[in-house]
Amino acid sequence: MDGVGGDGATVAKPLNQWRHHLWMFYQSYIDKITPHAVYRWIGAFILGSFYALRVYYAQGFYVVTYCLGIYILNMLVDFLSPIDDPELEPSDGPLLPTKGSEEFKPFIRRLPEFWFWCVITRAFCLAFVLTCFSTFNVPVYWPILLCYWIVLLYVTMRRQILHMIKYKYVPFDIGKLTYGFKKTVASSSSSCAV
Repeated sequence: MDGVGGDGATVAKPLNQWRHHLWMFYQSYIDKITPHAVYRWIGAFILGSFYALRVYYAQGFYVVTYCLGIYILNMLVDFLSPIDDPELEPSDGPLLPTKGSEEFKPFIRRLPEFWFWCVITRAFCLAFVLTCFSTFNVPVYWPILLCYWIVLLYVTMRRQILHMIKYKYVPFDIGKLTYGFKKTVASSSSSCAV
């Protein structure tokens, strides 16, 4: 009876160690690429291009692509939305300022940029793997899916932009404001020398 339990434990222990080492490698890689946003997005764009080429040359997997497009659209809406949405939580907690006299509260996204990149990259990887199985190549007339997705994109983005206008927030950081300094130091120092 001890041998049966002991064999299962000896097999599970190396498997758990291997899984732990794989997770640690993945986490250290994610920690290294976190500050490099431009390179991360370039990599996601390249991955998306590979997926687009795969679908183009396979002449199929349009339903997988449509589902990928809807998923990315939902993640984009979360990326553009504030964490404290006034429409979802009326007067419970802090709200976005709607008047110039109200207190400034910084824009905090519902889905941060890093996690937005993560979910898009994982979605492209999953969709690419799904193109390896003919089961997911459902025959469908793709122009209808494309038209429906474009209409969905228009309606969703229109609603999101109207929400931004209504509650007066901009979800993008343009950067730190800098003010131009005149070279008054140089002109004053030259006048002192005379």
